[in-house]
Amino acid sequence: MSDEESTEHYTLLCDDPSHEVVLVDCGPRELDVVRAVRKVTGLSLWHSRVLARQAPVTLLEGLSAYGAQSAVAVLQSAGARAEWRQEPESGERTAPSS
Repeated sequence: MSDEESTEHYTLLCDDPSHEVVLVDCGPRELDVVRAVRKVTGLSLWHSRVLARQAPVTLLEGLSAYGAQSAVAVLQSAGARAEWRQEPESGERTAPSS
């Protein structure tokens, strides 16, 4: 193999794990929270309302810590209870308890 034919491939690993944003409770200001859900997810107003009423629900996944914190701040300023957490590794997900 000549130098022109050799190709090196690298896999980059990110030190910052993915985070998810969970809407825990809509709170008393549902319309404000629906608008906030729409703002952070980019979904339609109807889909945002459906998600807000399904709380607790995961709204966003695969975010950086900063992105997750920012989304939670928007939701909390609208009156929602929301939290961000590190996503579990692919093998760490557990089945829902019955």
